[in-house]
Amino acid sequence: MNDSYIINQLAENREQYFHAVAPPIIQTSNFAYPTVDEFAYAVTHEKDEHIYTRGNNPTVNMLCQKMAALEGAEDCLMVGSGAAAITNAIMSQVSMGDHIVSVKNVYSWATRLMTNTLPRFGITTTFIDGTDINNFVETISDKTRLIYLESPISWTFEIQDLEKIAELARKKGIITIIDNSYCTALCQKPIEFGIDIIIYSATKYYNGHSDIVAGAICGSKEKMTQIFYNEYMTFGNILSPQNAWLMLRSLRTLPIRLKQSSESTLKILDFLRKSPKIDKIWYPFEESNPQIDLVNKQMKMPMGMFTVSLKNKDISSIKKFCESLQSFLIAVSWGGHESLIMPKCAFVSETDPQASMIRFYIGLEEADYIIEDLEKNLFLL
Repeated sequence: MNDSYIINQLAENREQYFHAVAPPIIQTSNFAYPTVDEFAYAVTHEKDEHIYTRGNNPTVNMLCQKMAALEGAEDCLMVGSGAAAITNAIMSQVSMGDHIVSVKNVYSWATRLMTNTLPRFGITTTFIDGTDINNFVETISDKTRLIYLESPISWTFEIQDLEKIAELARKKGIITIIDNSYCTALCQKPIEFGIDIIIYSATKYYNGHSDIVAGAICGSKEKMTQIFYNEYMTFGNILSPQNAWLMLRSLRTLPIRLKQSSESTLKILDFLRKSPKIDKIWYPFEESNPQIDLVNKQMKMPMGMFTVSLKNKDISSIKKFCESLQSFLIAVSWGGHESLIMPKCAFVSETDPQASMIRFYIGLEEADYIIEDLEKNLFLL
């Protein structure tokens, strides 16, 4: 199915809405039925019918259909945040006494779930270097029920061999989950490599305007239905119709936003490679990346986030540099219209070896404008 068709036509049903070009917001908590029998049928088929917006809503459902189709998945559930997507997906697949194998340095709230919350219920996690398939082979036990991936990792951008990991997991009867937030389905489709469940912080590229928080869970109809009637309905972390509508708006421009951000990033990186003030660059498509062949196999396009380390390791100088940049905001997240920086020294001690690292996200500003800003402030380091 063509991405342009999915984004602009799939599930629009304009004939039901006065042929409106933009879909309506079905801003209701409740749905009524004319007969008891119709009501009873809807109650027992809530995944496909409308009873209460906590479970199913037409505006949210339109978004779910588009997200699933972009992913190449059978179904999708939209939730209120990326953290909610992580929690629903992981907890749906494990029980007391189970074991999880996770790659190291995944998103902080995924790490916290696996290290702080799940152990209270007898579920353990082993964190490994995900760049070597042998680490998965050696760590899996007869209690392992889940492999958790994030590819690329969002600070240093190591990736995992999704095809080999999925093949290993299938042989062992283990479920695989990946956080694909860095890439989106336009850059990487993990389901094509055999991954079972794909999750997103849809706050980022999919929304792209830094005005809502959302999450997505994509996979088979069977798995999404299982999650719907258990974790999704129980935890209640739904996406509101208003925010679903804003995301439908955002999907219209997703391809062009990704293209602009990616092209600008390549131009800015070309400038930074030549700067004597830069010590190291972390980016999946760097030619010096030892995983470059795997990157080219799994990822269809460059994306807009990278990390640099400055040669000047003085923390006060690093802070001054970050605070002097006019084209970047100091903030978490990524994927919006605005360019962002996140200095590692805000999270670690000044003596930490990673304290000089700065993560950059390139938004929709003109690349030359950003380069001029960087050049001026790098000169002062």
